[in-house]
Amino acid sequence: MKSRFTWIPVLLLLFMPLSGLVAQQKLVVKKTPFRHEFKALPYAYDALEKSIDKETMEIHYDRHHRAYFNNFMKAIEKTDLVYLTFEELFSRISQLPVAVRNNGGGHYNHQMFWSVLSPDGGGEPGGQVAEAINKSFDSFDNFKQAFEDAGATRFGSGWAWLSMNAQGELFVSSTPNQDNPLMDVVEERGTPILGLDVWEHAYYLRYQNKRTSYMQAFWDIVNWKEVERRFEKAKKEL
Repeated sequence: MKSRFTWIPVLLLLFMPLSGLVAQQKLVVKKTPFRHEFKALPYAYDALEKSIDKETMEIHYDRHHRAYFNNFMKAIEKTDLVYLTFEELFSRISQLPVAVRNNGGGHYNHQMFWSVLSPDGGGEPGGQVAEAINKSFDSFDNFKQAFEDAGATRFGSGWAWLSMNAQGELFVSSTPNQDNPLMDVVEERGTPILGLDVWEHAYYLRYQNKRTSYMQAFWDIVNWKEVERRFEKAKKEL
């Protein structure tokens, strides 16, 4: 009777290496670096002249933003950070080098800033964004005042933001330097859908020290279609 089953251990030995190989292959995950880009402006340097002059746009985009991008890429090269998205980086930014926080934030913030500006912008939002703003601030005018206050009271350099929190509600906030609401170092976290750069290099050539005048002119070039797109995307990802 024993001879009938002598082939079983042999077969098990034959199949074990194969099954082990299959299991090992399942554990192998190919990593692909996240593609960070320095995108071209979606308009000419002088396209926003009614609110931002050509020279400021050129210096801001091609010197300040480009420097943030270049330094960010240097800060993450040859590290596992190249595989992370902005959201993944910012969610643990308190644990990462300052160079990643400053330059990664600088690149992300500016890339967003250019997208929410348009020579055909201005006016008031419509659709879901308008409804959400009215729900959170009672009126568009109240929202504008809260947003301008956030930028005006930011001591030194920083940003003013309109963001969506984890409950799907909109809120206004301000962050210093190149921080943003996605980072785990801010008081109120959320997904930004509109941002305004209030560093002096963003407005000083035309407005000098009149930050308030710059913020008021900002409303004439807001790309509400892009804000709406970001709002819808953030809502889907809740």
